[in-house]
Amino acid sequence: MTMREKTWVLERVGPAAVVQLYADAFATLAPSERRLAWHLYEAALAGRDIYYDQRYEHGLVMRDCIEALFVGRSHLPAATAHAIERYTKLFWINSGPYEHITARKFTLDLTRDDLRDAILTVQSAGVAVPLGPCATVDAFLDAYGRDFFDESWRPMVTSKTPGPGQDILHASASNLYVDVSSADLNAFEERHALNSRVVKDGNGHVREEVYRVGGRYGATLSRIVAHLEAAIAVAPEPTAHALAALIRFYRTGEDADRRAYDIAWVADANPPVDTINGFIEVYMDPRGRKGAFEGIVFHENPDKTAHIRAIAAHAAWFERHMPYDEAYKRADVVGVSARAIDVLVECGDAGPMTAIGINLPNDEAIREVHGSKSVSLANVVEAYEQSQPESLREEFCWSAEERDRSKRWQALAGELTTSLHEVIGHGSGRMAPQVGPPQAALREQYSTLEETRSDLVALYFIADPVMVDLGLIDAAVHDEIVRAEYEGYARNAIVQLRRVRQGTHLEEDHMRNRQAIVHWLMAHTSAIERRQRDGRTFNVVVDVAAFREGVARMLRLVQRIKSEGLYDEAAALFEAYGIHFDSALRDEVVARVDRLDLPSYTGFVMPRLTPVRDAEGAIVDVEVSYPLDLATQMLEYSAHYALADEDRQVLAHR
Repeated sequence: MTMREKTWVLERVGPAAVVQLYADAFATLAPSERRLAWHLYEAALAGRDIYYDQRYEHGLVMRDCIEALFVGRSHLPAATAHAIERYTKLFWINSGPYEHITARKFTLDLTRDDLRDAILTVQSAGVAVPLGPCATVDAFLDAYGRDFFDESWRPMVTSKTPGPGQDILHASASNLYVDVSSADLNAFEERHALNSRVVKDGNGHVREEVYRVGGRYGATLSRIVAHLEAAIAVAPEPTAHALAALIRFYRTGEDADRRAYDIAWVADANPPVDTINGFIEVYMDPRGRKGAFEGIVFHENPDKTAHIRAIAAHAAWFERHMPYDEAYKRADVVGVSARAIDVLVECGDAGPMTAIGINLPNDEAIREVHGSKSVSLANVVEAYEQSQPESLREEFCWSAEERDRSKRWQALAGELTTSLHEVIGHGSGRMAPQVGPPQAALREQYSTLEETRSDLVALYFIADPVMVDLGLIDAAVHDEIVRAEYEGYARNAIVQLRRVRQGTHLEEDHMRNRQAIVHWLMAHTSAIERRQRDGRTFNVVVDVAAFREGVARMLRLVQRIKSEGLYDEAAALFEAYGIHFDSALRDEVVARVDRLDLPSYTGFVMPRLTPVRDAEGAIVDVEVSYPLDLATQMLEYSAHYALADEDRQVLAHR
């Protein structure tokens, strides 16, 4: 199937574009590798509902109800059916009632009476509508009505910058803490910081509910373990060793076993099929400590791997040439592996909305000693490029020259800076000996600071002659590619505001870091000018050399803040440059994209894997297909990969 023959954009749902993800190279894997991919695919999807529950305590009950109404919507008035369809699809794309990017709640465009009538109508048509623990529709609406309709009720899933006097945990609706304040945790020692929910009981005692077999989500984790055990039977030895370590961690929940798994996973540097499965990223936690479940399965894209491998092979060179203080440079750069990969499935915190690059593990101590693995999600990048409306570039480029430069070079520039960000940025630098883990020292500022640091590393080195020396960029066009990247980065600080249609501050870490860099450069260099034309605002790069010099200065500052664990300086940096924005500019940007009917974000429909069985029922091969429909895939997932009944019963009583 050629690029032209593929269907990329499947539909628009309010602010979201829905795009099909393709995995063309899956057929080139050996049958045993495809069988391995199948078992890992099942293990990933088995944990999908853990993330729904982590994200919001009522998320699964809400989803059960609206999915039933979606299935029975043909029995409803057209306006009601349309509102339910829109809300359900946004719920799927965002894995709950909060936008993945802005962390802000979105609501169902119906009244309480409308929803009550819809439930009763669909029930009378013979479609079962789950109501959670409630015996009647009215009881259900009393218990969950505000979740659907009231945008002021628990308005933010993650709130790192609440109003004066508010606690970040009380202001955040995520299901990671129950009746716990930040002050409660000052004297509390978390033994399972990454894989637990912290609760305070009626007696005022604070305790951890550990994510492990026999603990919270225990029955569902047992299912994941069963799929991982099946994967071990067909996995090469290094992969089997890593999967066995992951199983051990899921069974014990102990941090020592998590570290052992991270080390084994990093050591399995180039497996034919790989997975990320567990409680990984901490962006959803306002404290930056609790891991959200994600499941990803992928294999190498050999045609796209050469660039990122060349960067990884020279990681030590990049470290030596960092513009920050020698005291913060790693003396021994070890274990850096990097590949371009094709994703087979992403769920939980990783999908349907997905990153384009990953570098793990996040444990700084492991990275410094054992290294890390970086991947560039090649088929995701391709899908973004194929589905990107050209009118977005036309609207926000200052000149025809900038537009043409972006059209010609932005894809390559983006690929290289993503690789530099993941491989070199996240893998670089070291902590001062007296500081300890940066997450503990920098708290809610850590994730934003780390993303800022990694972006600055990429922006600094994309302009270095080494990119030509490594054969990654032709010398004749290097300057044009650098300018295209810098222009795109400056432009994005304005364009990203289309995603934040309420409020006056950014909550998502990547959005904060991008704005912080651009606003800091505008305040401290002559690199970027803000210009107006015909009532429209533009960020215009006027001095490429000043841009890079400013990036070097800011990187020196940010690396010092991280290495020394300077929480107050991190907070002041983002308070000044990264968090707040001009609402009038946001309103202008929203009007511009709405006039052009441009999406604000993208959700992906994943490839579908199906086992091929012999007469005895044994799996002999696996086929890939493409649903080309969000609802079809989401309903399949809910039917086949629901949270274990034992876990649902436990959750209903807590």
